[in-house]
Amino acid sequence: MDFGIVLQTDPPASQVVGLMRRAERNGFRYGWTFDSAVLWQEPFVIYSQILEHTTKLHVGPMVTNPGTRTWEVTASTFATLNDMFGNRTVCGIGRGDSAMRVAGRKPNTLARLGEAIDVIRDLAEGREAEVDGNPIRLPWVKDGKLPVWMAAYGPKALALAGQKADGFILQLADPFLTERMVKAVRQAAADAGRDPAEVTICVAAPAYVGDDLAHAREQCRWFGGMVGNHVADLVARYGEHSGMVPDELTAYIKNRHGYDYSHHGRTGNPDTDFVPDEIVDRFCVLGPAEAHIEKLRRLKELGVDQFALYDMHDNREGTIDAYGSEIIPALRADAPA
Repeated sequence: MDFGIVLQTDPPASQVVGLMRRAERNGFRYGWTFDSAVLWQEPFVIYSQILEHTTKLHVGPMVTNPGTRTWEVTASTFATLNDMFGNRTVCGIGRGDSAMRVAGRKPNTLARLGEAIDVIRDLAEGREAEVDGNPIRLPWVKDGKLPVWMAAYGPKALALAGQKADGFILQLADPFLTERMVKAVRQAAADAGRDPAEVTICVAAPAYVGDDLAHAREQCRWFGGMVGNHVADLVARYGEHSGMVPDELTAYIKNRHGYDYSHHGRTGNPDTDFVPDEIVDRFCVLGPAEAHIEKLRRLKELGVDQFALYDMHDNREGTIDAYGSEIIPALRADAPA
């Protein structure tokens, strides 16, 4: 199992770079950031510094979207970073939540997202693609490689991820839901004539290492609110108890009343009081190192290739170090010789 770290690009950017360097020293292979231009600093500028100050870390957004930047700009940005530092970027992409809504736009449609996945990958890897009806190519790209991983929850999005994406990002760490959604993505890949094993599975969720479970829950409760934004969209689209989306995912938002993005992804978010302890425990990875190892082994057995931990709480360095000293070695020791 690979490991990634997920950060917000709060100023100063030097602190983000420093945490990424610390993560690489502790055995993390991926460095991810949010991508929401109004709420945080521009991540692609910071990626250049992360890549400059690390040697093997792969970086990318968790997640970008097809509406914030034009597709040729997104592709060119990734391709430029790859040309400068080797092919060490990954394009995590989704419909767009905070990045679109804070700017007064609606999230992108799945049809637009599916088209963007193909175009961005093709352009970044040097192939011709059609943008707004015009065939274009980045003539300077040589030996470019850009895996595109798609974030999804609902049935149509899971199917699209299986059909088109190089990887699937699931933003929660509940084993029951992980098993169900991974099966849906792999079935969609098989139905599309692809090898399901070629779709990388990435589970992303907050992780907090420590013995004070009540404190860890309060530090990570914001995540249930963030996921709740996507769940509310699914309920609006498919209805409650429709069978299209599992009740285990949707039931907890019944007491949700609005959401202020100025607190998005923040500890102490006042709009997440509706999130019960049970959801925090299910969606996140909390407790002493042994509890993390146990849950991650369950996820690994379900086919998860990477755990990307959201490190947005009051113990960022301690969690990175605990993963490096205890948790990552334990999971890697499980690998067959």
